[in-house]
Amino acid sequence: MRNLVLASLLATAFATPALAQDADAPFTGPRVEALVGWDRIQGDDSHSDDVGYGVAAGYDVQAGRAVIGAEVEYSDSDNRACAGATTVANPRLCLKSGRDLYVGGRVGTAITPSTLLYAKAGYTNAGAKFTSDDGVDEVTLDKSNLDGVRVGAGIEQKLGSKTYLKGEYRYSNYEAGVERHQAMAGVGIRF
Repeated sequence: MRNLVLASLLATAFATPALAQDADAPFTGPRVEALVGWDRIQGDDSHSDDVGYGVAAGYDVQAGRAVIGAEVEYSDSDNRACAGATTVANPRLCLKSGRDLYVGGRVGTAITPSTLLYAKAGYTNAGAKFTSDDGVDEVTLDKSNLDGVRVGAGIEQKLGSKTYLKGEYRYSNYEAGVERHQAMAGVGIRF
């Protein structure tokens, strides 16, 4: 019994500083979030707007007001950018976006104990399908994975001890002259 009481006291002594650290660093720890928002894909002289959606996970560390973290994301969209008239002489060429994978980091500053401003950058890889439609047949010209770079900035607002809302703008520049602009909102949980 004495060992159990001693073990409980030791566990409490070690847990108390950890709880205090969480209160002093509210943006520290693992997180998961759901995302939805505006997605514009463009290439050459055409663009298309649609809804983008996805899930993300990350881990942040706060030291004072500074926050640094790593994150991964899986997102998708039904976005399709096309040019041409769907005729034999001028076939309609389309770029349909597919899944988008992202891995990167973010740095930020806690402007209040519950509000974080941040910037992000990293590697992104988007699935893409290029098609041609002459009014008779639609032909897949190429299915590719386009490598690129994403940069962005956002704000995260804590709603409670574990939940938060966020909004961010991000720009991705891929191979083959393909670009993507997104304004995303998210809701997440920090563990």
